[in-house]
Amino acid sequence: MLKNMQPNNALYIDFLLVINSVMKFYFLELKYNRHILRTNCKKRSILQTFIIDMKRYFFPFFALFLLFSCSDKYQAFRSNYRFKSPDGKPDYSQLDYWAAHPRKWDPSDSIPKPLRFEPKDSLVDVFFIHPTTYTGVRTGMNATIDNDYINAKTDYSGILFQASVFNRQCRVFAPRYRQAHISAFFMNDKQKADSALAIAYEDIKTAFEHYLKTWNKGHPIIIAGHSQGALLAEKILKEYFEEKPLKNKLVVAYTLGWPVPKDMFISMEMCKDSLQTGCLCGWRTFRNGYVPSYLKKENGNSYVTNPLTWTVTNEAAGKALNKGSVLTKFNKVYKHTTGARTENGFLYISKPKFPWGFLYFTKNYHIGDINLFYVNLQEDIKRRIGLFWK
Repeated sequence: MLKNMQPNNALYIDFLLVINSVMKFYFLELKYNRHILRTNCKKRSILQTFIIDMKRYFFPFFALFLLFSCSDKYQAFRSNYRFKSPDGKPDYSQLDYWAAHPRKWDPSDSIPKPLRFEPKDSLVDVFFIHPTTYTGVRTGMNATIDNDYINAKTDYSGILFQASVFNRQCRVFAPRYRQAHISAFFMNDKQKADSALAIAYEDIKTAFEHYLKTWNKGHPIIIAGHSQGALLAEKILKEYFEEKPLKNKLVVAYTLGWPVPKDMFISMEMCKDSLQTGCLCGWRTFRNGYVPSYLKKENGNSYVTNPLTWTVTNEAAGKALNKGSVLTKFNKVYKHTTGARTENGFLYISKPKFPWGFLYFTKNYHIGDINLFYVNLQEDIKRRIGLFWK
């Protein structure tokens, strides 16, 4: 993470101002603590007070600084995305409009260094729909298809860290699309949000139909997506696979970071174990006991898979079953970072154990739905493909 930082003078000035404010606040509290120390029979030393206060005030600010420092790393790649759409729509006959495609090198071809020894097979295709990367200032409800910054961010976040999990066993197809802005998922104007998501789905349908017509050539298919991509993947499964001939080509589907409503499908089933094919896996990851306010009304109306056991029961799995996470450093694989259990439609984990993990304060592990279970997912893909051919 630190290697990718691109600091500038303004950033350092902001950081120094933060440090200055924290230290001023600390010394004001120190005066108060000295008074307490004189009157408290169970005294703390000045050093103990300093350590406690640094944990309380400095480390959260430092974590924010690191996140802010790393957030602009995509700027360096913008020059790779200078194509322009004549009509503002994607043209899927052109490789520029694919974030990942077998006929070009892209970040989905990257393999974490410790995993490069495994043989490669590509008799199965994955149609992967990337998560929301249009998260900055909203200039419209949908991203422009040729926005160089958003395309760089897409490729070096979701495509690198998520789509790459499929590359040992699949040809990876991941279309760019006019994704809805992240605010569409939280706004009160549902009509406006639905219109934005309809545009996104229109692009995904066009991309999928072009893929089927031009490049599939009879290959079995995995459908996968994360977050907004999972929402759109479920629509693809509903429209093109459920009770359709194409269902016979479906190896498995992974819709991650989005609910799988219990009334979504008529005949398509959740995978009940690791030996089933033609089925669906899905999960959303949170810290033990945490339910975001915007999900409290679900009341268990969603299926969930445990990616350490590949079951849909509430059986807990220990961290020994977690074969490897790929987190902020792509070429590092951290084993046994966390166990997992399911409850009320959610996947719950303890705080993951990895270097500098103490700076990660969130209880919502949405961004790590794939990465926390990277090696387990990779092995599941390989296993289900093998079973599909039998």
